[in-house]
Amino acid sequence: MKLATFDAGAGQHVGFVDGDKVMDLTAADPSLATMIELLERGPRQVSDSVGSVPSHSLSEVRLCAPVPRPPKFLAIGYNYAAHLEETHMERPTRQAWFNKQQTCIIGPGDPVWIPAVAPNEVDYEGELGLVIGKRCKNVPNEKQAVLDVAAGFTIVDDVSVRDWQTLEPGMVVSKSFDTHGPVGPWIVTPDELGDPLDLRLRTYVNADLRQDGHTADMLYDLYEQVSYLSSAFTLEVGDVLATGTPSGIAWHRPGMYLKAGDTVRIEIDKIGFLENPVVDEPRPTAA
Repeated sequence: MKLATFDAGAGQHVGFVDGDKVMDLTAADPSLATMIELLERGPRQVSDSVGSVPSHSLSEVRLCAPVPRPPKFLAIGYNYAAHLEETHMERPTRQAWFNKQQTCIIGPGDPVWIPAVAPNEVDYEGELGLVIGKRCKNVPNEKQAVLDVAAGFTIVDDVSVRDWQTLEPGMVVSKSFDTHGPVGPWIVTPDELGDPLDLRLRTYVNADLRQDGHTADMLYDLYEQVSYLSSAFTLEVGDVLATGTPSGIAWHRPGMYLKAGDTVRIEIDKIGFLENPVVDEPRPTAA
């Protein structure tokens, strides 16, 4: 299944994509208001139990971030060998995680801002995202154990402000500017996706192919990631984990940073694409 949060003109609803239609589970059951509620109740159980489900043409709805406000939005750094080389970093001896704040999340088609306070080194990072579907702790480092707690997979753009990042080892602020967390277009469930370590990932800026990687090249695969994190703290329904970016980012490459007028498009096999325009941060308006 492809699970989506969308707006057909009546506010955000949740449902699933069936061909060129979006099946509106919220319209069928108004108590089902958010993606987290859908995941907690079980998407297949819900779709089997609600009876007739209204639909909308996919082309006529606005897709939103699948989980607009996840309990946690975490990302792993330096998780592809070629990416380590281009950033001049040594291979980490353990997983290096950081928080992205919820308020940075936007959906497909929403604009990424070039911040007024940091306009010069805004970078893209195409990543496979994993969404947690079951509250879990101490998950074994085993494929099936991890897939059993995964709601599915999506696309993340870990937008980064590099000049601020060099001044901040923890990376929380430099990775969390408003609009710097595009996620979407939907969540593809594990049964439909197949092997998450057999996916090609490509990032384009305008028509220029910048990143062309493969999820098999992760230094710490997503099974290790979920096991590691859950050994420390409980993972909750709706948590979003960004699993690392391959090489091809703009960092250390003058002239490749994002600027107003650009469009970033990230494609991952079996998921689809996430595309966002880049604009200057709007000036605040008087109240």
